[in-house]
Amino acid sequence: MTDTPTQLFIGGAWVDAADGATMAVDDPATGEILCHVADAGPKDARLAEEAAVAAQEKWARTAPRARSEILRRAYEIIVERTDELAHLMTAEMGKPLTEARGEVAYAAEFFRWFSEEAVRIDGGHATLPDGRNRMLLSRRPVGPCLLITPWNFPLAMGTRKIGPAIAAGCTMVLKPAPQTPLSSLALAAILKEAGLPDGVLNVVTTSRAGEVCEPLLRGGRIRKLSFTGSTGVGRLLLAQSADAVVRTSMELGGNAPFIVFEDADLDKAVDGAMVAKMRNMGEACTAANRFFVHTSVVEEFGRRLAERMGALVVGPGTRDGVDVGPLIDRNGRGKVEELVADAVERGARVLVGGRTPEGPGCFYPPTVLTGVDSGSRLMDTEIFGPVAAILTFDDEDEVVRRANDTPWGLVGYVFTEGLDRALRVSERLEVGMVGLNTGLVSNPAAPFGGVKQSGLGREGGRVGIDEFLEYQYLAVPVG
Repeated sequence: MTDTPTQLFIGGAWVDAADGATMAVDDPATGEILCHVADAGPKDARLAEEAAVAAQEKWARTAPRARSEILRRAYEIIVERTDELAHLMTAEMGKPLTEARGEVAYAAEFFRWFSEEAVRIDGGHATLPDGRNRMLLSRRPVGPCLLITPWNFPLAMGTRKIGPAIAAGCTMVLKPAPQTPLSSLALAAILKEAGLPDGVLNVVTTSRAGEVCEPLLRGGRIRKLSFTGSTGVGRLLLAQSADAVVRTSMELGGNAPFIVFEDADLDKAVDGAMVAKMRNMGEACTAANRFFVHTSVVEEFGRRLAERMGALVVGPGTRDGVDVGPLIDRNGRGKVEELVADAVERGARVLVGGRTPEGPGCFYPPTVLTGVDSGSRLMDTEIFGPVAAILTFDDEDEVVRRANDTPWGLVGYVFTEGLDRALRVSERLEVGMVGLNTGLVSNPAAPFGGVKQSGLGREGGRVGIDEFLEYQYLAVPVG
């Protein structure tokens, strides 16, 4: 902790907030304060914006290979410092060290992926149909960006946005979540070490998000917003982006259905459920929220899932053998408690878990509920906790209708051994991603994103860099 920066990163320098304000960073496993970091205000945001704007023209002209090599060096540094970064992430966010190490690898891969994409930005050439002009298409960076990242994957969500921005030639102001600023500050230090020019990345940690972000979005100099977070905040940011017509990409909330048909391999289904539900303690937008299980296998599926969930070890993420760390804070745990209580009041049966442990920290046990009423609040709320809510179904059309009966459409999971059904149901689900007989869909090489109120645009994959590029068409007379 002693080597982790705690100041703002503006114009390549580490600086205190202009008004001297700081904010505490808590350990969710103990409730104790880890450290204090600078708490940026509007003046700091303007300085960060000015640094990004000043650096944009020169950075846009930087050779793609140079941008690529900076990302590659940063990738190598992250890999070398896996344990250090994992411990930092576990301290501020709570996830077990095994998961934290996995996130470090996941985060690093975005830099490697976009280091390769940086040198593959292409355009086009054609003669127009009337034969009088040639069309030359080129692609150029959209300009200075505001990147807003969440607390649940503090390192990976940073690299997933920073990587394509650097590759495309965009400068940035990054605002991380106030619960987990340390991973972003460590990432800024790594990029500076890797040779990123001053002003290309600026990091403002703040508890005053509205005061910091709204003036940037309305001011006209920020040309791109990339946000990961709740749908409610996403709507607010979209409205703030409208005045200056800021280009936006958003990865918002989810309410993922997990469908188990009667012909499913239950070993695969339970394995998939453990990943889709328990990755990051259930604090993931891709987490399975609603388990629709065919009536003929629901009892066996529920028994197996409860057995696996009940065997998980809950405790501080730094302790050996721990599978499930604390939730992010008391508000997050309180929400989960209320959702479970509501479901039980409506007739749900608790197969395992369901009771908050005594003692310090924000822990909640892995919980399986069966016989969940479709009117329960957790059916139309992103749970963001280790709770699997099981409902039954009898008919394919019925389950597809119920799975799609939500304003969200990020990801869905389908378990069946029938190829025709697998393809048919996957194509009918109103989601941006489908896990077919698997509980994990995230991969830097794949386009991540949803439909409906789960967001706009895609991150990662071949298309991830497109969000940070504009086309320019040049007409050249023939002859």
